[in-house]
Amino acid sequence: MIVLDLLVTTPPFGALTGKNPSEDNMDPEFWNQRWREGRIGFHQQQVTPLLERYWDAVEVPPGGRVLVPLAGKSLDLLWLAARGHRVLGIELSKLAVEQFFAESDLSPTLNETSSGTLYSAGGIDLLCGDVFNVDASLLADCAGVYDRAALIALPPTLRARYAGELYARLPKDCRGLLVTLDYPQHEKSGPPFSVPADEVRSRFGADWVLTLLDRREILSTLPDFVAAQVSTLHTSAWRMRRR
Repeated sequence: MIVLDLLVTTPPFGALTGKNPSEDNMDPEFWNQRWREGRIGFHQQQVTPLLERYWDAVEVPPGGRVLVPLAGKSLDLLWLAARGHRVLGIELSKLAVEQFFAESDLSPTLNETSSGTLYSAGGIDLLCGDVFNVDASLLADCAGVYDRAALIALPPTLRARYAGELYARLPKDCRGLLVTLDYPQHEKSGPPFSVPADEVRSRFGADWVLTLLDRREILSTLPDFVAAQVSTLHTSAWRMRRR
């Protein structure tokens, strides 16, 4: 049985507006403080099972560069690099970036760019910066994108911007694996937010060929959702190819 690795990483810069408490909680300082205090229960000590099962189906060319937005210090970065990919992660928290390299026994070189500080070691580039402020030149050679915790970490208004800006900068024939959650949003506040199949198709269908690889019920595996009396919870894995 595959259980979704629910890593909700740091959202992008830019204070959010509106009265939804879940959106207010996504202020950058809120998340930076959680990293400083070590309150990072969202970080998982394993590689995502859906990544291991379905990455080959995505067919990213060997050695191709893979974008991982809102990366945190995910072990998925190491897994992708071990498969021979050049990895480009984007993460807001400097502490998360530094912890990733320290815990991976890697000594990165640092380069200042217009998009933020780029840490590089072991075939992994981790950009400490805003996912909405990434220079197009950094994304121009991305052959793949792996989105496990970025889209579902964002409320609707930012999801629209995220899909319309970051994904729009990825080159033709870029391949991707997108992991989403689907549950009655009124039953529990995000993040992670519910992103049902209809929304995936409406946000990406015009520019990306989408294939649903897997959809399964996982409510019983996530006590927080059970405690919130969520009635149903599915995870889906989507294969993507830029038209």
